[in-house]
Amino acid sequence: MAPFPDSLTWPFANLRVSSGDLELRYLDDDLLHALAALAAQGVHDPATMPFTAPWTRGTPEEVARAVLTYQWGARAGLGGRRWALELAVLHDGRPVGVQALAASSYPVTRTLTSGSWLGRAHQGRGIGTRMRLAVLHLAFDGLGAQVARTEAFADNAASNAVTRRIGYVPDGREVIEREGQPAVSLRYRMDRADWDARPESSRPDVRIDGADAVRAFLGA
Repeated sequence: MAPFPDSLTWPFANLRVSSGDLELRYLDDDLLHALAALAAQGVHDPATMPFTAPWTRGTPEEVARAVLTYQWGARAGLGGRRWALELAVLHDGRPVGVQALAASSYPVTRTLTSGSWLGRAHQGRGIGTRMRLAVLHLAFDGLGAQVARTEAFADNAASNAVTRRIGYVPDGREVIEREGQPAVSLRYRMDRADWDARPESSRPDVRIDGADAVRAFLGA
């Protein structure tokens, strides 16, 4: 018996968001192993912790394993009430990081929360800003979101600067636990009207392929 086409069985495999030399693509196992190896080389200054869950702590093998196990779990949860769509970020065809969208009861809330990481060797080149703009195109124009959210610790100056530059507006703060200590997390929000009114500097040419089937799979 011939296999079903990917577009029917697993539409995420055909999802692409392209902008020049940058692409967001579904994390298949080949890309996943490459990105696990990249994360093992370092994602941030060891003296800091930009993530709520400290998955970047440990030996290179432990960090790579943390990436693999998390991504396999996220993949299995797609289509449920709570899900995280994790996409590989490719620059000039080379995997450089991960960009994610997460939701709870998305057909009702139409709210997506984004998160990302970029290999340390690829930081400081504008890729982080571009990949976050690309995933907002997917959220609003591909998946029909009405609200996009993100957050960052107050001491993560680079992430907060990119967030504000993209056009998010402050949406409160809270104190949460980070590696056994209290830390201030800053929340941000972008409504559909904000996205539609964004300046020309935030309007790169972006092509989205495969979003219709993904949206249908997610019940949106």
